[in-house]
Amino acid sequence: MNPGLQRLLIAGAALLVLLGVNASIVAKERIKSEGQTIYLALAPVDPRSLMQGDYLALRFEIASHISTEQSGSAGLLVAPNGIATYNPDQSAPGLRIRYRIRNQQVWLGTNAYFFEEGTAQRYWGAKYGEFRVDRVTGEAVLVGLTGDDLKRK
Repeated sequence: MNPGLQRLLIAGAALLVLLGVNASIVAKERIKSEGQTIYLALAPVDPRSLMQGDYLALRFEIASHISTEQSGSAGLLVAPNGIATYNPDQSAPGLRIRYRIRNQQVWLGTNAYFFEEGTAQRYWGAKYGEFRVDRVTGEAVLVGLTGDDLKRK
């Protein structure tokens, strides 16, 4: 293959990758700024990983109601304070949250919360994951962890 053509193809592929990554970042930032705020109850949280640094492995209570057969979206009931629970009537209108199945487990946008080294105790009392959810696509972005008072840790 012509070296000039090869360089052009490599540059084009690199440009496509950069455009894709930047589009993903812009979409997540839009959800964070414009998405509906909801709080999902945490299931028991695993301890931090020494290999990956300071983080909490997260599980959400709502995941126990969702089938692990295929990815999709789940309907939510959202209380006036923003706490969201699983809506057993999946045909009902309202806010939906997209989920994916990874390793036979429900994945709701994230399964970990990373934090600054030495601040682990700050997050031990976390009861809810604070999400922003796109009302149209159901895509969710975790923006923080809160206690029972719904104030960020």
